[in-house]
Amino acid sequence: MNSYYLTLVLKPDLEEKERKTLLDSIGKKAVGSEGKVEKEDFWGNKDLAYPIKRQTKGYFAHFEISADPKDIKGLDKSLKVEEDVLRYLLIRR
Repeated sequence: MNSYYLTLVLKPDLEEKERKTLLDSIGKKAVGSEGKVEKEDFWGNKDLAYPIKRQTKGYFAHFEISADPKDIKGLDKSLKVEEDVLRYLLIRR
């Protein structure tokens, strides 16, 4: 088990229910079968320093995760293709 930080920037125009569903599914993919989400922190909509995919605002969320590296590889692949994620940063701490 390794510890990771995951910070996401989501599209700001997502409805609350869609955003919650997306964040829950990302959390479940991240932990896999044995891991756990140690901390969730939602920062809300913030202005971006520069436009990303023609968006000037983004919804920020931060997770601290303990998970198996194999599960994290799968999460990384799924975040790359998720169209509602503008940017993400996934690092091992």
